[in-house]
Amino acid sequence: MIAAVCLDDNNGMLFNRRRQSQDRLLRADLIREAGDGPLWLDAYSAKQFKEAPACLRVAEDFLEQAGAGELCFVEDRDLTAWAGKLEGLILYRWNRTYPADVRFPLSLEGWRLARTEEFAGSSHEKITKEVYEK
Repeated sequence: MIAAVCLDDNNGMLFNRRRQSQDRLLRADLIREAGDGPLWLDAYSAKQFKEAPACLRVAEDFLEQAGAGELCFVEDRDLTAWAGKLEGLILYRWNRTYPADVRFPLSLEGWRLARTEEFAGSSHEKITKEVYEK
């Protein structure tokens, strides 16, 4: 399983049980990353995808259902219990600091940064994408 997570400059994920931000071009990048495979997510995250592509797999237990090499968009879950199942991480960094009360819980120690990309989002001047492998 590969987890894709959006983070602010302080590794914040959520504030008051809500995502900090969202971006249309980031969602398009997620769909490209999924390729021919599924993009797993929960109903909360699926609301962002107004025109639901065929690759979306919506389930509240999506982290349990996702198979090897399959992409999961994680906005509101603690990945600690799934750390052993993770084969990869895609961190989308907003390059901003937002209020946050939930932070990304995993250390990147033991992970290898495979590639970094920067792109302009629809709502953010610059989004940095970091792809990590074990």
